[in-house]
Amino acid sequence: MKTEMREKFDQYIENFKKNVDQDTQDKMKSAIEELENSKEGNGIASGKKAPNFKLPGATGETVELYERLKQGPVILTFYRGGWCPYCNMELRAYQNIISEIHNEGAELIAVSPEMPDQSLSTKEKNDLDYYVLSDVGNEVASDYNLVYQLPDYLVDVYKDKGLNVDDHNGDDEWKLPVSATYIIDTDGTIIYDYTKEDYKDRAEPSDVLEELKQA
Repeated sequence: MKTEMREKFDQYIENFKKNVDQDTQDKMKSAIEELENSKEGNGIASGKKAPNFKLPGATGETVELYERLKQGPVILTFYRGGWCPYCNMELRAYQNIISEIHNEGAELIAVSPEMPDQSLSTKEKNDLDYYVLSDVGNEVASDYNLVYQLPDYLVDVYKDKGLNVDDHNGDDEWKLPVSATYIIDTDGTIIYDYTKEDYKDRAEPSDVLEELKQA
């Protein structure tokens, strides 16, 4: 099943360009370019062992990666938060193919730095039938080399638009994970990775599913 997430992204970007002032667009573009030229958020390459973690889920459960791997491979995706429209589109796209993921004997785990109550809101509003975990403080994202600091000028833009990332994350750090997706085999080896500093550039979930089927 093709999720067509990319097409939805393109439609959103087209509307965004029509409705948002050029100064704001330029600042967002500059922030992406600065991150691309930095050493932050490079992720972990295929062939490496995935760092284990144990995180709270949106519905009160605790999930440990390597315990899940005993049951089958895991698709692990890091997203910025429920306030991010691209993240919501991505999460819903994964929901559209979750039964196919499960048919392959795999689990899907989505991780963000949001507080558990915010993760629950994200899970409920998108009607997600998979693990949505809270990595408060970005500790796990740091282990995966995904964390970056938002520049002050972009923090101001977010605040002006009511994107209160600090409230969602329960701190005033204004740090986020780069959007990244991994397929992790049962022995803990990363067999697929997709990490891009541009939050608009993400792996198409249906392509990830195909990679899973070929693993």
